[in-house]
Amino acid sequence: MSTLPSGPTFSRVGGPGLLLEVEHVSKSYGTTRAVVDVSFSVAPGEIVGLLGPNGAGKSTTMKAILGLLQPELGSIRVLGHDMAHDGIAAKREMGYVPESPSLYEFLTGAEYLDFVSDLYGLDAATRTSRIRQFLVGLELAGHENSLISGYSQGMKQKVALISALLHHPRLLVLDEPLNGLDPRAARVVKDLLRNMASADGVGVVFSTHVLEIAEAICDRIVILSRGQVVAAGTVSALRERAGLAGSGLEEVFLTLTGTGDLTDVVSALRR
Repeated sequence: MSTLPSGPTFSRVGGPGLLLEVEHVSKSYGTTRAVVDVSFSVAPGEIVGLLGPNGAGKSTTMKAILGLLQPELGSIRVLGHDMAHDGIAAKREMGYVPESPSLYEFLTGAEYLDFVSDLYGLDAATRTSRIRQFLVGLELAGHENSLISGYSQGMKQKVALISALLHHPRLLVLDEPLNGLDPRAARVVKDLLRNMASADGVGVVFSTHVLEIAEAICDRIVILSRGQVVAAGTVSALRERAGLAGSGLEEVFLTLTGTGDLTDVVSALRR
């Protein structure tokens, strides 16, 4: 596998050294309470999985972290910057991959990445080096001069990932980042995230509905249900809490979220 670029190392920052602090956040849409008193944190070098069934509040929580919506109660700090009062400084430190990236499809891959580099103020030498390394590492080299409109879903996802990583963010917010990727590309991304976390101290919030991916990538799991945190900890700690030592994350997830017995559903799917 090709070597992908990594960012500079840095020391723990922001009071107790946390990159992300979500404290008692609540948000409603009309009479619907989407998020209720949600609290969790991400330390340098930590990959935290955000899991939950549909409607659990994952998307609302991630949008609040990104400053795309303002919570009614609670606070969010990124590297010590309060999102409510110093959001621009906080956003400079973050990289984001949405579940369904919207790219400028009238541009080529190279033009789009050059545009993103301009937004982050990267000089010519830096952007050229980083873009080339990412293109080679994610097997997009040779396609960068083609229009994005002609890319497959997986290729578009790779462009979105590169865009989020070009400026060497210190906190990554990733919403289903492996969508559309083939197994090799998914492995490259997994290895890259782990290297960025362990070697560079980057923190990651990783939302996924694929429990096996969460178990393989994340250091800690935060499980949301009906807008509230129902459990948080390592996979082994969650197994113990659910009384399912030795079980897979799927059984633990279903138990802790009260989803119920899905035997009939699974049986129907296997027919």
